[in-house]
Order: sequence, then C-alpha cells, then structure tokens
Amino acid sequence: VNMTSYNPSVFLLMVNGQIEGANFPEYDDLYCKYCFVYGHDWAPTSGLEEGISQITSKGRDSSRSLVWNFPLDITFKSTNPFGWPQIVVSVYGPDSFGNDVVRGYGAVHVPFSPGTHTRTIPMFVPESTSRLQKFTSWLMGRRPEYTDPKVVAQGEGREVTRVRSQGFVTLQFNIVTKDMKKLGYDTTSTEQAPAMHLSRTEQPYGS
Repeated sequence: VNMTSYNPSVFLLMVNGQIEGANFPEYDDLYCKYCFVYGHDWAPTSGLEEGISQITSKGRDSSRSLVWNFPLDITFKSTNPFGWPQIVVSVYGPDSFGNDVVRGYGAVHVPFSPGTHTRTIPMFVPESTSRLQKFTSWLMGRRPEYTDPKVVAQGEGREVTRVRSQGFVTLQFNIVTKDMKKLGYDTTSTEQAPAMHLSRTEQPYGS
C-alpha cells in the first residue's frame, strides 16, 4: 500500500512585514514584543514566532508617533485553515519609578489574502477592578498584567477582564500562500477567512 496517499495535503502561508510603529499619546520610550498564536493544525516551518524590539522615542514631527519598523518573517504549514494565525503585540515602557510596565495589548489575524496589507490595531490594558487594587498598584508601581499575553487572542475570558484603551499599533504584512487553491480555498477575491467565518474574533480588541 502506498502510504503517501494517506498524507493530508499541506498548504503554506508565508508572512513577512513589520511592526511599523505606534501612537500612544500619553507615553514615550516604548518597546514592543510579539508572538504568533495559531490552531492545532498549524506549524511554523521557518522564521521567528516571537520577538522583542528596540526602545524607541517619539519623533520631533507633528505626528509624535513611535517608529519601530521591527521585522516580521515566518512561514507556516497547515492542513486546515481553521485556527488561522493571529499576531499578539504587547507594548512596554517605563513608569514614573523607572519600572517597565505594560502599556497595551492587542491582536489581529494575519491577513487571509495574498498581497500587501496594513492593519492598525487598538491596544488596551487590563484595569484594576477595585479602588483598593488601583491604590496598591499605584503605590507599588505595578500595573495589572496578563501572565500570558496569548490570552489576548482568545476572545473568551477577555470579557471578564475590564480593559481600557491606550493607543494604536500599525503593522504591515506581505502575504504569500502556496497550494491553498489546490486544496479548494480561494483567498484572492475577499478578505473573509477561507472556508470559515472569523468575524466574531475579528472584532477589534477593546471595542
């Protein structure tokens, strides 16, 4: 028996681009971390699943935006579009005591269709839920923080956390797919996820 015929077909998703920068009106001297979150049928074949940028300060120009131009480069293989990768970005900077604290979390799906795409994602932070917590976190200089930023990608559970919007991060993606068409997924005509609807999880965070 030819065993190779039992192997499910695989398609590839090649992602490169950059975390261009951010707009955080209240903060400066920020850096970012990213990680990819994806379903069970997905596996990275090359590139970096996570990274951490340099610290950047606001420019002198009128936009006062922070520029990282921090590269993204990863290739995934999968047998199934379900669990399409998301990128989770978290931004950190110094508080008034000089401690690094989280200034925002956000997530977005990697675009579904080939080509160049820009995404601006709203960033939020978990809120202390009581006055006492607020006071002690202010006193100790500790912001509430997620122990695992990947929870940001998992819609469920985020509703139980009070969040506050903080700013925006802009990402640029160049997407190439290979063999998706051969498997019957058409990603060229629309931004909708192939063979599935992700509209609920596509809601911007903090909205």
